[in-house]
Amino acid sequence: MTTEFQSVGPAAYPSNRESIDPSGVAVVFGARGGIGSALVEALRAGGHFKQVMGFSRHTEPPIDLLDEASLERASAAAAECGELRLAIDATGFLHDAQQTPEKSWRQLEADHLARAFALNAIGPALIMKHVLPRFPRVGKSVFATLSARVGSIGDNRLGGWYAYRASKAALNQLVRTAAVELARHAPQALCIAMHPGTVATPLSAPFEKTGLEVHTPAVAAGHLLRVINQLPASATGGFFDWRGEPVPW
Repeated sequence: MTTEFQSVGPAAYPSNRESIDPSGVAVVFGARGGIGSALVEALRAGGHFKQVMGFSRHTEPPIDLLDEASLERASAAAAECGELRLAIDATGFLHDAQQTPEKSWRQLEADHLARAFALNAIGPALIMKHVLPRFPRVGKSVFATLSARVGSIGDNRLGGWYAYRASKAALNQLVRTAAVELARHAPQALCIAMHPGTVATPLSAPFEKTGLEVHTPAVAAGHLLRVINQLPASATGGFFDWRGEPVPW
């Protein structure tokens, strides 16, 4: 596995090249969220995969990031439909009525930190635990999880958002570590983290700034799927933005 990653912009990889076996199954975890639902819709509209499945709290089987057994059941259900070739974790937690991003260390609370790690790092790690062993040993397969640029340690110049930043940084390390093991099981498979950009969803709505480039969920889904399609096996373990550009760790 390489440690340096190059841009995978349109000039390097033609956008019309479908690089994943179409006889396989694609699955999206977090399929009721803004980006997740757009990914499911785009994958189904594309007609490339044998079957596209989406899981959320309201599907059958349902999933709960705090319930490992539910993640195992969903992964097994997807694998029963055919070879798993694409799995996208589109889950993520930033704020709700109980918890908002911290502006200072004075706002740090142990239970809020633990909750962010449970939802943004531990839950996705357990998805990897049950999805990655089900990837075929031959041919391209991809596991992609939605991280965030604010999870980059090297790019952190503003501070704040302690729980979200730290939990996404932990997710990035989990992805990197899993990629090493995945390469031994399936050399052509990828395990990657992705920054989708700022997307017009309830997660980002309270924090949008004037002049910031904001994508609709449908546009964001298209960007993410293009990058996934274009990445070579040597990119496994990487952290990429919606353009296909590497994001600093």
